[in-house]
Amino acid sequence: MATYAAFIASGFSFATWASRIPQVQSALELSPQVLGLVLLSLAAGSILALPLAGVIVARIGSSRTVQVMAVVNGLALLWIGIGHTLGIPALVVGLFCFGFAQGAWDVAMNVQGAAVERRLGRSIMARYHAGFSVGTVAAALLSAALVVAGVPVALQLPLVGLLVAVGTPFAVRAFLADTDPADADPSVDQAPRRHPLAAWTEPRTLLIGLFVLAFAFTEGTANDWVAVALIRDLQASEAIGTLGFAVFLSAMTLSRWVGPRLQDRYGRVPMIRAVTVLALIGVVVFVTTTSVPLAVAATALWGLGAGLGFPMGMSAAADEPRHAAGRVSVVASVGYTAFLAGPPLIGFLGEHWGVQKGLVVVPVLLLIALLIAGCVRPPQVVTTELPPD
Repeated sequence: MATYAAFIASGFSFATWASRIPQVQSALELSPQVLGLVLLSLAAGSILALPLAGVIVARIGSSRTVQVMAVVNGLALLWIGIGHTLGIPALVVGLFCFGFAQGAWDVAMNVQGAAVERRLGRSIMARYHAGFSVGTVAAALLSAALVVAGVPVALQLPLVGLLVAVGTPFAVRAFLADTDPADADPSVDQAPRRHPLAAWTEPRTLLIGLFVLAFAFTEGTANDWVAVALIRDLQASEAIGTLGFAVFLSAMTLSRWVGPRLQDRYGRVPMIRAVTVLALIGVVVFVTTTSVPLAVAATALWGLGAGLGFPMGMSAAADEPRHAAGRVSVVASVGYTAFLAGPPLIGFLGEHWGVQKGLVVVPVLLLIALLIAGCVRPPQVVTTELPPD
């Protein structure tokens, strides 16, 4: 339950910001290209945090890491809410700190999720990511209501930031140790412990990172641009644009909740191939339609397909507990490159083609993910029998 709380709080915090992007864009009169560059600051903070997160988690543990980063995250939200009224430089500073906290928090809670998954002996990681999506859906629906009520960004974000900074550190005190006591038994894992940064030399880990990058881009572009595309390109109202974002998040939540049962039944690789095709259909329809209702329906398919890629990649990275912190950090670092490249790329394309048409790059990455899906297959475990006493 403590791990669910960490994922839910992280999702609620992130979507509180993401769902108010159109209002911040309007307040600062940002073009799509400038907005993409502003969003780059959040991604830059995450990219800086992720390579360091494996070392941090290995040193102080996932619980302490989440506690510290939740406080930084909450204070950053408070600053964003106030700072965006002061101009672009203040907003960029707040987003950078917000991204740094989100990135390190993300690695820590995934390491903890893998520890719980091993303790239970069944798939549950996707349900933790469903918890993240529950938080995002709740924040998006709340934001849609507050937009209709005329509540300003400068009030909503600081209040949520204080809630996250105070509540999350208390909630995660019940985290498990990041490695099981059995890990000390040489019959369980013969590999010696290594520095977390050594994971950067492993081909399988890097390939999983590329796989996660494709799904992070698929998910991240929806987070940043679905509402903007609906409002700017399809002329939907601001409330409908925010509601479309909520539909995407709701579909992701459903996918992540039912996915583990199907994953245990059919395996990671067949499941990921199936949902990748589903995401492809949803994105292609969203990019090509001129109908607002059809576009909103397409976000549902998009969300159903995108929901399982990231958590499956994290589970694959953490298959061997001794090296989980380093590998999750590497996979997250490579994957989050999508958040670094995505905003300016879609912003540039949106400036010339419109945001809706610019999203055509998403299916290309999904096709790559489909081709390399075999990398998430669990490694074969070689056991060494000890001689009898």
